[in-house]
Amino acid sequence: MTNFREILRLSSLGINKSQIAKNLECSRQTVVSALQMAQEIGLTFNGAAGMSDHELFNKLTPGEKKKPAYKMPDYEYVHKEMAKSGVTLSLLWVEYCEACRESGEIPYQSTQFNKYYGDYVKKTNATKHIHRKPGELMEVDWAGQTAGIIDTDTGEIIEASIFVAALPYSGYGYVEAFLSQNQECWIGAHVNAYRYFGGVTRILIPDNLKTGIIANKREETIVNKAYQEMAEHYGTAVIPARIKKARDKSTVEDTVGIISTWILAALRNEKFFSLAELNKGIREKLELFNHKDFQKKDGSRYTLFQDEKQFLIPLPKNHFELATWSIATVQFNYHIACDKQNYSVPFEYIGRKVDVRATRNTVEVFFDGNRICSHIRLHGRASQYSTIESHMPPNHQKNAEWNGDRFRKWAEKIGASTLTIIELFLSSYKVEQQSYKSCRALLGLAEKYSRERLEKACEKALSYTYRPSLKSVQAILKSNQDLIIKSDAETTPPDNNSRHGFIRGADYYKRRDDQC
Repeated sequence: MTNFREILRLSSLGINKSQIAKNLECSRQTVVSALQMAQEIGLTFNGAAGMSDHELFNKLTPGEKKKPAYKMPDYEYVHKEMAKSGVTLSLLWVEYCEACRESGEIPYQSTQFNKYYGDYVKKTNATKHIHRKPGELMEVDWAGQTAGIIDTDTGEIIEASIFVAALPYSGYGYVEAFLSQNQECWIGAHVNAYRYFGGVTRILIPDNLKTGIIANKREETIVNKAYQEMAEHYGTAVIPARIKKARDKSTVEDTVGIISTWILAALRNEKFFSLAELNKGIREKLELFNHKDFQKKDGSRYTLFQDEKQFLIPLPKNHFELATWSIATVQFNYHIACDKQNYSVPFEYIGRKVDVRATRNTVEVFFDGNRICSHIRLHGRASQYSTIESHMPPNHQKNAEWNGDRFRKWAEKIGASTLTIIELFLSSYKVEQQSYKSCRALLGLAEKYSRERLEKACEKALSYTYRPSLKSVQAILKSNQDLIIKSDAETTPPDNNSRHGFIRGADYYKRRDDQC
């Protein structure tokens, strides 16, 4: 808009029209027309002193078409709305246009609307929350500084790592000490942080720790399986900070530094003898930190957090339970080993590599991302077996109605030697069911040869070896060896102190002494 007041002032000082136009960056014709109109109506610079710019414009340009008056948006309101999740400038411009039409005012086009908002942000230095909307981000990291716990037995200082989580919008923080930075502590720290905040942010920004991020490349980001599982449980997305880009998680970097001073330095003269005591002291300082008033603005992190809390995603009904993942090969007995216990898998997967997910209460087995079975987790002595009947091959399922006690009772009716061999069969396999076929075949020989002959054959087989096989008993019966009367040598039981037939006895060495 042309400054007509300045044209009158400069003209009254005797400055020519060309210089006035150059100084005010307008055309010479505009200056000429304005001075001519002022002369016609008898208006001087002093006479224009009591007029507003709008009135002076109307006086000096009576025939000129007036420019439309646009409605200036309320950019303070726009800036507050921009802090809310999902709100964009385009949406706010549409709402602004609707309000202008209802009131009969003229709205700015989107280009001008956006330009004036940018001017407002620069003028008020209000850039802090443009990209930090409430409930959107949570930044996490381990502090570089550690705390100390005194070992009550040795007096040594045990270092404790400090986990820090911060909400960029409010600056509200969470701090907890752990004795390790392993995955169990890393996941547990997140679970406790979400519980402390009372909700979950939409995005989680960690550093590139191996407990969280396997690889962070330009082409792709590979998140640790347990960490990804935790994120899915809480409905958040893991977007790690770029490598060597501390600005991506500047809030938590700042918070780590502040907390190192505010909390850990404040506790430097206190002694703690357990992790629980240390965390109790940290929690007391944390509350003071979050409620401490800002120096350059009103309120505190806590007051800002009260506004942010309503934007957090609600917590799920159950807290996340950490699961450990491992890879196992399905053995030929259709079982996999997990923490020294054995769990059955459908026999079709024998020889395949599967993913095993183990929590405290369950063990789940996955193949190509699909769960193929699950078991209640076994605890206690090692080498226990959890076997599901449907996982067995067809020939094993036929034996499902049998059990070891049933075979023992059957063998006991035949004789002691038969029972001994049955016990050997049952204990010779990792999975007892795999011996049932041999047990049934052995006991079935009584129907073909009689119980008496089977007992004698088993007795004879035991005289040959301590672990006779089914084939050796069958061979004795087929060759009628069980019917041959035993000699004195055969009736002498084998020496239990030696299993090797080539060891010479005392008589051998006695004969040798006599010869000398």
